[in-house]
Amino acid sequence: MADRKYWLFKSEPTAYSFSDLLKEPDQTAEWDGVRNYQVRNYMRDDMKVGDGVLFYHSSAKPLAVVGTASIVKEAYPDNTAWDPNDKHFDKRSTPDDPVWLMVDIKAEQEFAHPVTLPQIKANPQLQDMLLARRGMRLSIQPVTPQEWEEVVGLGTQG
Repeated sequence: MADRKYWLFKSEPTAYSFSDLLKEPDQTAEWDGVRNYQVRNYMRDDMKVGDGVLFYHSSAKPLAVVGTASIVKEAYPDNTAWDPNDKHFDKRSTPDDPVWLMVDIKAEQEFAHPVTLPQIKANPQLQDMLLARRGMRLSIQPVTPQEWEEVVGLGTQG
């Protein structure tokens, strides 16, 4: 797909892991709870059905890309922002004027060999990857096609 874009989605495995995604009906889930404007804008303006996702376990041992997924539903209002009992509640967001968005992703492949952050930082092909940059904390980050190919190759072939 010529227009396909690539993303890295971070998730703490204690909150939601790749294994959790694999257990979902159709291995598909809403990616809700994003509360960063830049990431929301990526969802709204740039993510399309078919885009690739590197699923990254953060706050884990090891920190690693553990599999791939794809976008299966483009951005739509994140209803967790409207629920006062949800940890992602935001009183500024309403059904009539949603502030936050989510997308749906579907698991594609669990890596035989998780690609760790030290491996990524040590790989010359990945030296410009946003994930490798000091202080880069965005929960969703764009990934170049070359970075995608390198990480997937490492994860599937070791």
